Amino acid sequence: MYKIFETVDDVSRYTAQRLLDKILAKPAAVLGLATGGTMEPVYAQLVQMLQQQPTDLSRLTTFNLDEYIGLTESHVQSYRYYMDEHLFDKLNLPRERVHLPDGMAEDIDGACLAYSAAIQAAGGLDLQLLGIGSNGHIGFNEPYTRFSSRTHVIALSEQTRRDNGRFFSDQDEVPIHALTLGIQDILEAKEIMLVATGPNKAEVMAELHHSGVDEALPASALKQHDNVTIVLDREAAALLPSAEWRAVQTVQLLAG
Repeated sequence: MYKIFETVDDVSRYTAQRLLDKILAKPAAVLGLATGGTMEPVYAQLVQMLQQQPTDLSRLTTFNLDEYIGLTESHVQSYRYYMDEHLFDKLNLPRERVHLPDGMAEDIDGACLAYSAAIQAAGGLDLQLLGIGSNGHIGFNEPYTRFSSRTHVIALSEQTRRDNGRFFSDQDEVPIHALTLGIQDILEAKEIMLVATGPNKAEVMAELHHSGVDEALPASALKQHDNVTIVLDREAAALLPSAEWRAVQTVQLLAG
């Protein structure tokens, strides 16, 4: 299902409201969270909504998609630092209920097994929030990652390292490896929301729309899931077939 909005602000407000609705409907929900520039306004909107509508978050559990290998939690480009800055430090979330892969673990393979197992022990993900890379990756699952994968170490492609280089002062500082939730872990979520904004996502969204289910395009695995919402702004949706635009006016009315 596509939800196409006019602006990034509209997309962020809608996505944040969906997250809040899930929390209100199920206070003990297990949320799968993502990072990146697309998610910053989403989390800003969610924080604002929760400030306006104080909500008990003591039973909420979160699992993040990924983390760089070799960056400490205090490193400004680690995803732990990102989540603390944009969400966790602004909410009354019990620290023991927020989880990210441990990129500094001595036993990386053991940490991967434990991470997928912890999600299953928590009852599985009620909602997984996703962005998408320019090469179609979800999490850090690069092209040709097996759809049957669980949490694992991934060698980041040069494209991904270039895309993420804007967050680092020097391209050479971008890590080469990361830990990422596997595609099978993602597909086991009860509900999935894929969010993409801006003109730089238009080409990959068109590719995803037209593709079959193919490990060359990791996001195409989502076509095997029966409860996926794809949330786009007008720029990210620009190359989709005209039929998808019929919903635009309806979505704008709902958003208003």
